[in-house]
Amino acid sequence: NGAAMSLHLEEISRHVAPGAHAVITLDGAGWHQTGGKLQVPENISLLPLPPYSPELNPVENVWQFLRQNQLSNRVYETYDAIVDACCDAWNALINDPSRITSIATRDYAQVNR
Repeated sequence: NGAAMSLHLEEISRHVAPGAHAVITLDGAGWHQTGGKLQVPENISLLPLPPYSPELNPVENVWQFLRQNQLSNRVYETYDAIVDACCDAWNALINDPSRITSIATRDYAQVNR
């Protein structure tokens, strides 16, 4: 919901380097709508994506990578096994920042200095 998203933005804001500014892409989820519901910190800008354009959202490629490389073609015996597999896949990914960069980087989002 909007309150949880506001807390999430606040947490992101605390990790933005002093003097820097973060731009966060958002899809059309209801809790991503500003409309007075979100508290957006000063050091963050929101970049809403056009509707029906998952190819523009870098995180869609992260989910695809996880499904194709860590979570597909498997049978899980229990709910806990599914949760454990998802946690293992996520932890393996976040321990490889260069992989995340290669999956999620967009040419149109580069800073030219």
